[in-house]
Amino acid sequence: MPAANHLIPAYGDKAMSEQLYYEDVAQGDKITPLVKQPTTRQLVMWAGASGDYNPIHYDKDFAQSEGLPGVIVHGQLVGCFLGQLITDWIGDQGMVKRLSCSYRGMNFPGDTLTCQGKVTKKYVTGGEHCVECDLWVENPQGEKTVSGQATVVLPARSSPDN
Repeated sequence: MPAANHLIPAYGDKAMSEQLYYEDVAQGDKITPLVKQPTTRQLVMWAGASGDYNPIHYDKDFAQSEGLPGVIVHGQLVGCFLGQLITDWIGDQGMVKRLSCSYRGMNFPGDTLTCQGKVTKKYVTGGEHCVECDLWVENPQGEKTVSGQATVVLPARSSPDN
């Protein structure tokens, strides 16, 4: 079993044939960070996909007239970055049961956002191998701008040969 507090690679960092299993994780394990740098183009694309056309996300002058330093990144887009962090980590056979997030600060286009996570609990219930994680996004100043939680179900190894 891996030592507690070690980093478990995100799925994108592993060979496609690898899968994260319930036995691979321990309480206290950290998920390998996912780094994102949202661009203004991405904000426009997100607005089109989500229907959130609030001008604070694409019009600098409007954003400043509202007391903001400039255009800000959609909170839901940053929440989706946490979704990518957790789905990349659990692999194709994992399942997200619950994902929530709370927006605590603003993010700006061009900023380096670091998505992180930590295993807080693991248990078996109803035949499902569940893992709970705390998730968060840090801006370049190290401030947590989004925090969240996830509960995932991981496959268990049925034999040592899996």
